[in-house]
Amino acid sequence: MSLKPIAELIVWIAVSFCAGLVGSRLTGPAVATWYGSINKPAWTPPSFLFGPVWSALYLMMGIAGWLIWRKAGLSGAPGAMALFALQLILNAAWSGIFFGMRRFDLAFAEIIILWALILATLIAFWRHDPKAGLLLLPYLAWVTYASALNFAIWRLNPTAP
Repeated sequence: MSLKPIAELIVWIAVSFCAGLVGSRLTGPAVATWYGSINKPAWTPPSFLFGPVWSALYLMMGIAGWLIWRKAGLSGAPGAMALFALQLILNAAWSGIFFGMRRFDLAFAEIIILWALILATLIAFWRHDPKAGLLLLPYLAWVTYASALNFAIWRLNPTAP
């Protein structure tokens, strides 16, 4: 058995987790300080839930990217792979806007664009491999919820700390 597919899978998972790593670096200090003091809706999940949820989502994103890579490669799916890369960049950027800049309004605008990119990526992946598209459904669902949460926090804190 060749180790190449396993190595490629590990690389794709690592690429996805890199977005999470960048985002967590931008999030960590804020969560420990001012985030606890802002107004949040009653349906805000407990902080301990975010790590495991995002870990599972990044894992699924990595597997989805690998499936497309294995099936079509960059030359066979350039649009799908570009969408995947772009949504990873916006995924990481949201944390910098929301937590780093404390701009809930800009973060909401950005997460709407991110949501659209995730949907476009899901559709593009689905066309190449339905399993890859399915792996992105939980991500789309979570970002839908996160968008609503971002909006609610913005409305509850019109002047960010």
